Amino acid sequence: MTLQAQATEDRLEAWEPVIGLEIHLQLATKTKMFCRCRLEFGAAPNTHVCPVCLAHPGVLPVPNRRAVDYAIMIGLALNCEIAERTTFSRKNYFYADSPKAYQISQYEDPICGPGYLDVPDGEGGSFRVGITRAHMEEDAAKLVHAGSSGRIADSSHSFVDFNRVGTPLVEVVTDPDIRTPEQAKRFLTLLKNTIETIAVSDCNMEEGSLRCDANISIRPRGATELGTKTELKNMNSFRFIERGIHAELARQVDLVERGQEVEQETLHYDPTTGAIRSLRSKELAHDYRYFPEPDLVPIEVTPEHIERVRADMAELPLARMARFEEAYGLSTYDAEVLNLSSDTADFYETTVALTTDADHKLVANWTMGELLALQKEGVVVTPEALAGVVDLVATKKISGAVGKEVLGRVAREGGDPAEIVEREGLAQVSDEGALRSVIEGLLDANPKQVEQYKGGKESLVGFFVGGVMKAMQGKADPGAAKALIVELLEAR
Repeated sequence: MTLQAQATEDRLEAWEPVIGLEIHLQLATKTKMFCRCRLEFGAAPNTHVCPVCLAHPGVLPVPNRRAVDYAIMIGLALNCEIAERTTFSRKNYFYADSPKAYQISQYEDPICGPGYLDVPDGEGGSFRVGITRAHMEEDAAKLVHAGSSGRIADSSHSFVDFNRVGTPLVEVVTDPDIRTPEQAKRFLTLLKNTIETIAVSDCNMEEGSLRCDANISIRPRGATELGTKTELKNMNSFRFIERGIHAELARQVDLVERGQEVEQETLHYDPTTGAIRSLRSKELAHDYRYFPEPDLVPIEVTPEHIERVRADMAELPLARMARFEEAYGLSTYDAEVLNLSSDTADFYETTVALTTDADHKLVANWTMGELLALQKEGVVVTPEALAGVVDLVATKKISGAVGKEVLGRVAREGGDPAEIVEREGLAQVSDEGALRSVIEGLLDANPKQVEQYKGGKESLVGFFVGGVMKAMQGKADPGAAKALIVELLEAR
């Protein structure tokens, strides 16, 4: 537990956090939601626009069928009810990012109704987060604020890039079921993995294709009535979301314990300073004057359509975790770590299929350990390279330490692991004669440690094993070395 988490927990002994999330997912379609303008992140400003997305008089929107299918996929992945009939509404507001002065969204008849997601808690259990709804809408334009911080508060002027306006979105709204900032982060991590797995969004927070707001309130422990909520917006990483929730919970506890009231408002968390500041009072649904979109007819979703969409979906992370435990005999923890991303899970299964001697647990250990470490350094490792090294370790032809060295070399320089081991004499030494000579010399050079071992300090066996591995440049068989060390120590 981090110091911040511990501090928040200490402050919350008498108070229960109530947290709900609103997640906006940009869909990975080729064109916009209601026109055929191409979507391209980073394109020159205002080059992918047309009369429809710029709201010129007399134009009519036409829904993107692929976006509708992607929304259904998200609903199925979140165990949602899929509406038989879904409609669009106008969400009215006046701001520079909306050329229409309204946003086409969904209000009364969202495409995805109630659902849920069961989230591993990291301790062998899980907690359930209810999904209130998931609905389709179009994104607004991108505002670029000129100034030192990039925020509107201290900018001299702003630019509007309409390339983003009309981008298909699905907004996922959770029930207020989350009780800690850590649970919020775990939910978002699983949600992101799930969405990436079914390939309906790239979920790139830096590019804005996944955006999350948190609704936060507190109430006395044991109470059922909800407190006044605030909304944290504009957080661009799960780590900052977790830290922002911690900060807002502490602020609310401080307010109520000083006899003040929490006001319903929209807030910004500054990850640099840890400060919370107010953006505006929170709007209510009636402030937007929702009414049915007159230019779009209702969409009828048949059971056959839903099943066609379901058939195109990849295996979901939770199902894959369960299969990893059953098929490969892995622990719940290992299955969860391997499935933190679909790429890692795919890599593991491909490597398992390529190995001939290594067991599934050994492959998992190397995938979670050395593979991820090399990937963090930007080194590309292939399943063939990892399978070759792990097989050599499994058959005791090389030690684990040598295996790490060989894997790094193969990843950076190429080559066959077995050929490198053979050519450079890196094979593990299990020969008793060679080991005995090194061990005898090590014991003679460390009489004090030998006496301590004889006096009952058996943990010193590890000291001698380390000495043997160092003397033999990591080539000694640690198991054979340990057994012989104990034998020779007992004989003295």
